[in-house]
Amino acid sequence: MIGYLFRRILYAIPILIGVNVLIFTLFFAVNSPDNMARVQLGMKYVTPAAIAKWKHEHGYDRPLFFNAQAPGMGKFTQTLFFHKSVPMFGLQFGAADDGRDIGRDIRTRMWPSLALAVPVFLVGLLVNITFALTLTFFRASYIDFAGVVLCVAMMSISGMFYIIGGQFLVSKLLHLVPISGYQGGWDAFKFLVLPVAIGVIANIGSGTRWYRTIFLEEMGKDYVRTARAKGLPERVVLFRHVLRNALIPILTGAVVVIPTLFMGSLISESFFGIPGLGSYTIDAIRSQDFAIVHAMVFLGSVLYILGLLLTDVAYTLADPRIRLA
Repeated sequence: MIGYLFRRILYAIPILIGVNVLIFTLFFAVNSPDNMARVQLGMKYVTPAAIAKWKHEHGYDRPLFFNAQAPGMGKFTQTLFFHKSVPMFGLQFGAADDGRDIGRDIRTRMWPSLALAVPVFLVGLLVNITFALTLTFFRASYIDFAGVVLCVAMMSISGMFYIIGGQFLVSKLLHLVPISGYQGGWDAFKFLVLPVAIGVIANIGSGTRWYRTIFLEEMGKDYVRTARAKGLPERVVLFRHVLRNALIPILTGAVVVIPTLFMGSLISESFFGIPGLGSYTIDAIRSQDFAIVHAMVFLGSVLYILGLLLTDVAYTLADPRIRLA
């Protein structure tokens, strides 16, 4: 197990380097340091001297990948890529283009993101699996047909409709919760209950259909027919045998959302005024702050790789027959 995890960590290093190179290349292919300076200075007409001063203060006056004028290894180390990208492997994100400490912003903003994403993930997982098991139990019946139609209808509705409709109905008409904003501590509940509910409802359609497909596939396997031949009730077969054997594909689907637990929801945080990492990333994209965008993409890649490692470990817990060599 330890050897396997160590090899996977080693495999992750070139992946992270490739992500760094790709986002760095894409960003500077469409945006030059001069344009970044003009955006950050906030003036329509700026002098070349002001642009050069801003680039020097923020480290954007170096060559991108290769510094032909530097001696020795400085040809590679005295570059913009090395200065902006290499420290991230030590989780040193540096400063944003406007001077803010990115690491401090991440540590501050990750808690509102977690407060929103974790309940959406856990409650949504419970609701979707329960609904899918119910439809599987009543498969090929009118209840199953009506449930599938409802799921398809919910999948066909844009997530923006749930957000705007929920804000209009619950906040503006009924005045049950604030329409937007956020406060720390226990006061956060009244600001999070609506976005959490909307996040769960918006994912019921796709989540339920996914889990229903998994359960129906398991229902056709030999061990299910054997359990029925022994006279076990259908609910015992479904909840004790099928659900347990479906844990591996469930874990595979769940790992996809692990990075979002930390990174936050881009749309929900922006619409509900939650100061999390999702809105932080959106604001950075709008202001063309390369340092923040670069840091968030790298952090998301690290979290996704860690999620894959945790999934492999969880496989061995869900199915002891699996051994990681």
